[in-house]
Amino acid sequence: MVRPTAVVGLGCSGISAARLLHAQGHRVWLLEQRQTPQLQSTAAALRQEGLHVQLDCALTFLELLNPQAVVLSPGVGWAEPVLVQLRRRGVPVYGETELAWQTMKTMTSAPWIGVTGTNGKTTITAMVSHLLLQAGRDAPICGNSGAAATELALDCHGGRCPDWVVAELSSFQIEASPTIAPRIGIWSTLTPDHLDRHGSLTAYGAIKAALVTRSAIPVLNGDDPQIWRRRNGWPTARWVTCRGGSVLQPHRQAALSIEEGMVTALSGPLFSADILPLPGQHNRINMLLATAAALETGLEPGQIAAGLRSFPGVPHRLETIARHQGVTYINDSKATNYDAARIALEALDGPLVLLAGGRAKQGDVHGWLEGIAARAAAVICYGEAGDGFAVQVQQACPRIVCQRLPGLREAVPRSHALALEHGATTVLLSPACASFDQYPNFEVRGEHFRALVQALGKAQSSPTAGAR
Repeated sequence: MVRPTAVVGLGCSGISAARLLHAQGHRVWLLEQRQTPQLQSTAAALRQEGLHVQLDCALTFLELLNPQAVVLSPGVGWAEPVLVQLRRRGVPVYGETELAWQTMKTMTSAPWIGVTGTNGKTTITAMVSHLLLQAGRDAPICGNSGAAATELALDCHGGRCPDWVVAELSSFQIEASPTIAPRIGIWSTLTPDHLDRHGSLTAYGAIKAALVTRSAIPVLNGDDPQIWRRRNGWPTARWVTCRGGSVLQPHRQAALSIEEGMVTALSGPLFSADILPLPGQHNRINMLLATAAALETGLEPGQIAAGLRSFPGVPHRLETIARHQGVTYINDSKATNYDAARIALEALDGPLVLLAGGRAKQGDVHGWLEGIAARAAAVICYGEAGDGFAVQVQQACPRIVCQRLPGLREAVPRSHALALEHGATTVLLSPACASFDQYPNFEVRGEHFRALVQALGKAQSSPTAGAR
């Protein structure tokens, strides 16, 4: 009997990978280490499709299965001992995104735009796709946001192929995808993140750099010091800067820069640098990176300008939720590390009330604390990191009100009271943490925040609210 192909992880990417392999004629086993009623229901449906599914299954089961190949979901550690042993024995082990890449390059000429970076990659990915779609190109998003990459590959298997593939690629996905070589590779930022998995900033950065090195046209942020110091690796890259282009000389020439309030190419000014309806200097660099990529796809400056004007932003990233009694509520649940949360603070005017907490990550806390000192009137620390955050904020910012609460359910109504008490115009959820202490992902955390804010607004507008 033909040895099976194993897919590890019963999430969206694992399921679509298994379906793709099954459509290609492979005998597929789907393995999942957890077991819940919902997973049992999912497994039963997949078995009806002809897939083998094993729940509550340790990775060591792979040794008994003796697969011909193993496909990993992004959350599965690349360095798990059983996977290392399989690779040493010559068994191909790779990620779900790699499977999609290998499949699509044999079926379609649709080029890929790969977007990576510690922060900014989701916004840039959405922006590039939006620009292409507004210009009449079919350019779906996949990878770390949007559809699973293998879902697009399965569509191609059925004969529906896009003009471009815009793939947001995390370090986890790049690590397990050794042959992905995008037509355009965008690298937004590099700051410490996922060090518990990768071990060091050097190792983490090397994974990101590998994607750029394999890209035909690298598009890089010249204002990020960690990326800029690696510039000798890509002599023909398109560099962008929010400063005047002269700051990159004599080392490199800026493909795009901001000169006298205009986005400017080597050929001259293109459009106003204020065209994007999103706040913050970080969104200017996002705009330049997306614009540089769009130019490489053949879009004209006028098409890009029109697309930027209509770009709505992405959910959970500096997303305005509501306004109650003069206080604006902003959902920045996607800020899962200190650097992303610092950027959010810098993008907004104070005074504001900050909600921060969750499961803390390794990283440099100083810039975040400086942002709190400059913008916050009050801070509510919650979740697993709440005690540690409260100590850090109180030590670094002793004049700022700092309170410790269990979770967002308690923090949202309290934040409104603090905002009114201290004259703050904004309540900002920017956790600086992973969500996994209380939520399965940052999206669920952001949606809970949204629901709590909406409930708060209903309570304030009810007929009995003013009679209390």
